[in-house]
This record gives sequence, C-alpha cells and structure tokens, in this order.
Amino acid sequence: MTDTSGIHFEISERKILLRLFDLLFVGISLFVVSTFFEFDYFRVYDQHWAWFIVLALYISVFGTVLELYDLQKSSRLETVLGTVLLTTSVTVLFYLLTPFFTPSLPENRLQILYFYLAILFGLYTWRWAYITFISSPRFFKKVLLVGETSNIKSIVDAFANADPNYKIIGFINCETEKNDAIKFNGLKEYEPSAMHQIIKEESISEVVVASYNSENITPSIYSDLITLLEKGFPIKEYTQVYEDITYRVPVQFVGKDFYKYFPFSRNNKNKLYLTYRRLFDVILSVVGIIIGALLLPIVLIGNLVGNRGPLIYTQDRVGINGVPFKIYKYRTMVKNAETEGAVWASKNDSRITAFGKFLRVTRLDEFPQFINILKGDMSLIGPRPERPYFVEELSQVIPFYETRHIVKPGLTGWAQVKARYGSSIDDSLLKLQYDLYYIKHRSFLLDINIIVKTLSTVIFFRGQ
Repeated sequence: MTDTSGIHFEISERKILLRLFDLLFVGISLFVVSTFFEFDYFRVYDQHWAWFIVLALYISVFGTVLELYDLQKSSRLETVLGTVLLTTSVTVLFYLLTPFFTPSLPENRLQILYFYLAILFGLYTWRWAYITFISSPRFFKKVLLVGETSNIKSIVDAFANADPNYKIIGFINCETEKNDAIKFNGLKEYEPSAMHQIIKEESISEVVVASYNSENITPSIYSDLITLLEKGFPIKEYTQVYEDITYRVPVQFVGKDFYKYFPFSRNNKNKLYLTYRRLFDVILSVVGIIIGALLLPIVLIGNLVGNRGPLIYTQDRVGINGVPFKIYKYRTMVKNAETEGAVWASKNDSRITAFGKFLRVTRLDEFPQFINILKGDMSLIGPRPERPYFVEELSQVIPFYETRHIVKPGLTGWAQVKARYGSSIDDSLLKLQYDLYYIKHRSFLLDINIIVKTLSTVIFFRGQ
C-alpha cells in the first residue's frame, strides 16, 4: 500500500536540484570548451579555485533576481530560453567587470564569446533536460483529496497555480449527506469504498484531507484514513499543504479553531531580530534618501511637464497596532482625484497622469517613504499600509484582516512580490494571506528573499 512507483521532488528539492545542476552543467560545458577549443580564459587551477566560486555566486544571485529559479517558468520551455539568456548576459558582464576576483580580461575577444556560449549552452542544456525528464508527468506528485464539495474548486486552483507538478488525481466526498455532485472539469469523483484501490492503481503519493469540519467525515472514511496512517501512508491536512505550497495562510478556511493556524514567528518578539531590523531600516532609508535626492531633478522636471501640480502628497495610513500615520509619496494622480470619496485604485486608472504611470512602474513614487522608515512609522519589509477607510471596510468582510497590524507596515513585502496589485476585496484577501504568512514565518532569510524578489519586480517593471 505504501509503495508508490512514481518519484516526486518536493518544491525545495527541485530548487536545490536546479541550482546544483546549473553549476554542474556550466562546469562541464567550460571544461569541454577549454579542452576542444583554444580557450584559456577560464581554467580552474589549484591556486585559482576561487574563480569558479565567484562564477557560481554570480549565477545563483543573478539567476534568483532574474527568476531563473521560478518553478513555474522553469517548467515551460518557451520561458526558459529568455531567462537563461538574460542570466547568462548579466553574469558574464559582471564577471568580466570584476577582474580582481576573476581572471584578467583576455586580449583575444573570441575568448569572451567562448565563455558566454559555454555558460549559455550549459544552462540551457540542463534546463531542457529538467523540463523533459524531471518536470514530466512521471515525476508529478499524485494526490487524492478527501473533503467537502464546497472547497473543491478553490483547492484545485490554488494547488495548480502554485506547483505545476502537484496533481490532484481525484476526489472523495467525505460528507455524510451528499447534496451536490462534483462539477469540476478534469477531476473525477470516487466512491469512498474505492479509496485503497484508487491509491494502488493511480500510484497516489499522499492523501489530503480538506474538510472544514472534521465531524463531517463519515466513520468508514475515518477508519480507512486511520488504516492508511498506521501503514505509514502520508496523510496531510489541507491548510498546512496549502500554506507549504502557496506560501500563504488560507484565512478563508480558518474556523473557530483559528488559534491553531497562527503560531506567529518568535522573531516578532525577538529583540535581537528587531534590533537588526531597525538598524537595517535606518541604513537603507538613509541610502534611499540619498538616491532619491540624486534623482530629484529628473522627478521635478517630469512632474512639471507631466503632472502639473504639487509633487509630494501625504495620506493617512494605518500603522502598527492600528495607529494612523502620514505617509509620503510622489503624486501620481490628477489633482482632486477623490472629490467623491475614497475609491480603489485600478490597474489602468484614468486618474493616473502620464508621468504618474512612469513613477508607479519604476517604483520611484515610493522613494519619499524612506522618510517614513527613518522616522519609524514604517519598516523596509512588512504588509503595505492601507487607508483607514479601506481598513474599516475590509475588516468587516475579511476575517483576521486587522491581524496584519501587529507588525510595522513596509515599503515592500511578501504580498507585494507574490500577488498582483490589489484593487478589490478578493485581491485584498489574497494579499492578507501572504501578509499573514510573512508575520507567521518572518526571519532573516525570508527578508532577504523578499528583497531579491523586489529587485525582480523593479527590473521587470511590475510596479503599479
């Protein structure tokens, strides 16, 4: 029963696999080029072993920023070539421009071409192999859902969008009274009595229990789940799988046992972590203010031509513990944009000026908020501060919405790098799930991850 013929790599395993084999294939490619061609720019001798370490560091860092290790993109051949080309180009450029840590620039320019093509060929060959073999159906994790019909669509959609290799094969309705049949394309409903047979025939890797109320599970299904568990078969609770795969807390499925879902990070009370965060905020805000001052002439000219009005505006936002503060931003909308009251900003909002669109896309409109960070109203990383009017509105329809105020709001955050621009209640619910995940798991490594993803957001002009 517990033997499954399929092999599946978890998300963390696939990310490690991608990074290790990127370096392995690049190393092999450079070795082949240096063996069969007149290429001597990059040869790793005993005294120059650091050259490859620097190259590996550049590939890893720039690959992360340029989304070479995004699992969704890594699973599609049509998107891989672009990320590989971009990562190779930036890596080679920086490698050539740092000769103190790398080989001296070659006199023969053909050496640079060999170096570039070797890295490009190594990376693309491995990514082609990954898509063809590792990311193929034979390596999918096959899952059987046991739950209620009301949850099925949101569950399948969430898993499909988060991990292309996580496949829900079928569904067993656990309710005693079955009022509705499953109406979901591509997903088959099985009878509860066929659970053991389906697991064996379909090589199911794990069973996910997705019941809002465990009392709804029938005694026969409960007995079958206990039998599977006693034989060592993986059985997981839906919300934990949801959180592990999507990196967000599914607040819409949290009931009266809400306290089980919010064991917030110890770092929220860790004085050492909080001290590091404040020091980091002060240093980065000073750097941001200096850069903003250097860019100010360009912004002033653009505002004079494209905005024709005041450059800076302030607005009330809700901060830590629900205390309001004044946020500073460069104005991106027409004057008197809300004469009829507060309105959600949409993606193609007609109130945004021509220069305002540029400021939003490049994120230059956020630079004055470094003043808020220096003052202590905000942090570099945290949930985005919302306006009091919308906080009051959203708190009435979204459970646990005000929980996001237990930490300082941020200039960037987990929700900002993982979700689209919020312009509706549904978008706010999605962003809240990411915000709560950050509050629950925040750490030094997650902060670094957010900073790297923020750079990707800026580079690919995903600002709003």
